[in-house]
Amino acid sequence: MTGRFVHLVRHGEAAGGALTETGRRQAAAVGARMASLPIAALHHGPLPRAAETARIVASHLPGVPVRESEVCGDYIPPVGDPAALPRVFRDFLAEVTEEEYAHGAALARAALATFARPSETETHDLIVTHAFTVGWFLRDALGAPEPRWLGQNASNCALTTILYRPGRPPALVAFNEASHLVI
Repeated sequence: MTGRFVHLVRHGEAAGGALTETGRRQAAAVGARMASLPIAALHHGPLPRAAETARIVASHLPGVPVRESEVCGDYIPPVGDPAALPRVFRDFLAEVTEEEYAHGAALARAALATFARPSETETHDLIVTHAFTVGWFLRDALGAPEPRWLGQNASNCALTTILYRPGRPPALVAFNEASHLVI
């Protein structure tokens, strides 16, 4: 099928910034699952839990380039006016500074500009990232308002796949799909 498949995976279970044994097993299961696809590149955020997950996944994808990218990292995507959010989200975001909001908004928009676009040929990009970034891509694919990334809970090492095709809206292929994690 013609188009760009963007496969988003939240990092494996972590404690203190590093993957737990369960997180390492989860990452290996993602790698085994993705090994049958023609992955063009594996992109990951710079934090240790994403980088470690990516290393384990990459061990199942020989020859696939692995690229660290800040746009695949952990940041706060746009929320619009925080005061207009439901109280639970306002409380959650209470300590985020204006600078953090601005930085996160720039990274979130750059992530979409980099990956959320069609391809004339079949392309598969794998992104190992964080829950907020998965929610941001999901929100965009569904055409939801910016703050709707809040409340989306991507499970550790679950797979979300979005297909971007020329002349068509994005198609959500899978969200939080975790059948590979039954280990």
